Amino acid sequence: MDPAQKITSRDNPRLVEARKIRDGKVPGKIFIEGQRLAAEALRSGLTITECFVAEEFRNRDLLQAVGKRSAIIELPANTFGSIADTQNPQGVVLIAERPQCTLADIDKELGGSHLPMILFFSEINNPSNLGAVLRTAEAAGVTGIITSRGSADIYSAKALRSAMGATFRLRIAESVFFDEALMWAGDHDLQTTASASTAEISYTEVNWKIPRLLIFGSEAHGLSENQLQAVNETIRIPLENHVDSLNLAVAAGILLFEAKRQAESV
Repeated sequence: MDPAQKITSRDNPRLVEARKIRDGKVPGKIFIEGQRLAAEALRSGLTITECFVAEEFRNRDLLQAVGKRSAIIELPANTFGSIADTQNPQGVVLIAERPQCTLADIDKELGGSHLPMILFFSEINNPSNLGAVLRTAEAAGVTGIITSRGSADIYSAKALRSAMGATFRLRIAESVFFDEALMWAGDHDLQTTASASTAEISYTEVNWKIPRLLIFGSEAHGLSENQLQAVNETIRIPLENHVDSLNLAVAAGILLFEAKRQAESV
């Protein structure tokens, strides 16, 4: 390996900046750590601006691919550890430009999607849950994702690790107000559907072939009563043994794969 530069000091300005990006303090930049995520980022259309590798990093194929997109900076193991977000780092971190996507960008995908479904996450505050549900959404084939103001950062290091690359491939519009999302759905003839434990209709009774905006509220308190009254319909997943709720990714998986099953049925 013949990196463009070597840095040894933890106080180097580029490493100080990398730690700020890792901690979500630099708008417009994202921190990508680990070999699998780095490979997924390179396969996507992300703009990679920097790559930091530990001295002992030996994945030459990955380094060769990175070298075509950005500078490579080599760090001693202890210095690399000062920027890593994991306890057992794999020796590679990419810095990339944060993808920019709006509701108008999602508009373009609505006509050609196998599963005409947009997911709206309202004030989901656990980045790991948010990342995990993106994997589920991509696997089911949803059209796009919307996150509300007040939700966790979908491009945070924790969320990216949980999503395992799905974040780089999905259309994601961020920081959208609840009312704005419902108005957008109405303009595009999307049925607005919310998951709620108090709903009377089971998810199996729904015609999932109809294009929808499927809404999930926060893990802690769900959607407010006013928000539930503003949507077209509420649905529930019947639960046994006095269980009152499911993990977000599990609940989304149940609903989305029922929708996928219906979409694929004749």
